[in-house]
Amino acid sequence: MYSSAQRPATIQVLGSAHSTDSWTNATSAILEKTGRNLLHQESHPLSILKSLIFKEFPDFAHYDSLSPVVSAYQNFDSLGFASDHPGRSQTDTYYINQNTLLRTHTSAHQLQLLEAGRKGDTDLLAQAKNGQAAPGNERFLVAADVYRRDEIDASHYPVFHQMEGVCTFTRDELRQAQAPELKHAKSKLIDSTVISDSNPKQAEHTAEELELLSAHMKRTMNSMVTQVLARAVEAQKKAGEPVQQEFPVRWIDAYFPFTSPSWEMEVLFRGEWLEICGCGVMKQSILDAAGMKDRVGWAFGFGLERLAMLLFGIPDIRLFWSTDPRFATQFAPEQISLFRPFSKHPPCPKDVSFWLPETQFHENDLMDLVRNVAGDLVEDVRLVDSFIHPKTGRSSRCYRINYCSMDRNVTHAEINQIQEQVRGQLVEQLGVTLR
Repeated sequence: MYSSAQRPATIQVLGSAHSTDSWTNATSAILEKTGRNLLHQESHPLSILKSLIFKEFPDFAHYDSLSPVVSAYQNFDSLGFASDHPGRSQTDTYYINQNTLLRTHTSAHQLQLLEAGRKGDTDLLAQAKNGQAAPGNERFLVAADVYRRDEIDASHYPVFHQMEGVCTFTRDELRQAQAPELKHAKSKLIDSTVISDSNPKQAEHTAEELELLSAHMKRTMNSMVTQVLARAVEAQKKAGEPVQQEFPVRWIDAYFPFTSPSWEMEVLFRGEWLEICGCGVMKQSILDAAGMKDRVGWAFGFGLERLAMLLFGIPDIRLFWSTDPRFATQFAPEQISLFRPFSKHPPCPKDVSFWLPETQFHENDLMDLVRNVAGDLVEDVRLVDSFIHPKTGRSSRCYRINYCSMDRNVTHAEINQIQEQVRGQLVEQLGVTLR
């Protein structure tokens, strides 16, 4: 988020220089996150969850070191995103320049990895863990950090982590494929989804192929999720908490640009339906573009933070980025254990009111500005009032910024200084008129 006067000619991302242009909006606060590598810290909850899921897919290649810098083609065009899809906008995506961005999902690597397998790209294939299980990347998992401009609250953060899975078959392999046995016997399945015009079969697939693909995918996902949740039950037992005896799973029709038909999977966990993942039959156009016209496949993707917050009992998404040893030392590799709160400091709320500029205003610009100035001192930002002046027609908004550190008390004097910086930047960068 730079004005033309402020924008540097180049920015550094993971040691490489990239030219900037009018699309550049990746701030220094965001770029600093690109090298944190939370998934490589064995005792970090996200890394623990990643490892548990990797173990559920022993015949897949495993990737967790792919660069977050991708092309707009990789992130959008290769997956069939429409040219006017809102995800392409600067208000939703962190651009390094018009053609280069920080990936918004792990699906950005689907075509790249499929092509690498077909062409025998040894440099890329060498990055796989367990690569010998699928030397042609016919089956792979990708775990990675992803970046999206978003609101500020306890469950949203501009950087989070996803797990992507792709499984392909020749048509002969598909007819013989065996999905994993359901490992948790008490898993009730609820599936009333149907193939329809709104969630259609692709013309390139027969009805039999669709049935085989969807059945293999759903059984695989049911097995993986219930097995991971069963590990969470072990943590509940150790903590002396009530133990859940079964994990009902339900499937819901969905839409994604790169799968058809598409579904979302939900699991009843601790009394609420938890959306686990989105998945579906891969668009045949993606496989064709990779030179794999003889193969069909399915894919899934989901956010690791949402699941980790429930499994580990972590109440605030900012904690995943904490360097406080009182957080880091609570966890051990490959073990799910419940988070023990170590502090609760009172929030320090501050309001800011302003008239909107005549130019376009987007709330995500405000959120990014606050993050860039105050970092993780901000617990949430909420719109508390808005109105239109009856005579001038000007629009006014009032936002409440709750400042709250996770590891120390903050003073009003300290926060007042930060708030004044926020107010000044709102005027300078967004063109608002303070009230």
